[in-house]
Amino acid sequence: MNSQLLLIFSMMLVTYIPRLLPFIMILEKKLPSRLVKFLQYIPYTALGALIIPGVFSAIPEMPQASILGIGFSFVYAWYRGGIIVSVLGSVLVSFLLLFMKNGFVF
Repeated sequence: MNSQLLLIFSMMLVTYIPRLLPFIMILEKKLPSRLVKFLQYIPYTALGALIIPGVFSAIPEMPQASILGIGFSFVYAWYRGGIIVSVLGSVLVSFLLLFMKNGFVF
């Protein structure tokens, strides 16, 4: 058990240090506004790259639920911003459509 904890701790350090060093190096520097704007789009593009491919195959019997869920996410993110509410909202929209399709009534 001791060697497993040591391995886990070592893996934690090996993955954490390369993420921490760039942050520490630019902490005191003023970044150009174009770079800041570019960096603000990274969460949305990463979310799109990770989620969009699986959206259309997630619910093969009812692709409308997936499309409306991702549509909600897109519209909410466009007008209000924020990643958490748009993801949770798209899950809720898809769930409600699947729930209503199966004949359940609230």
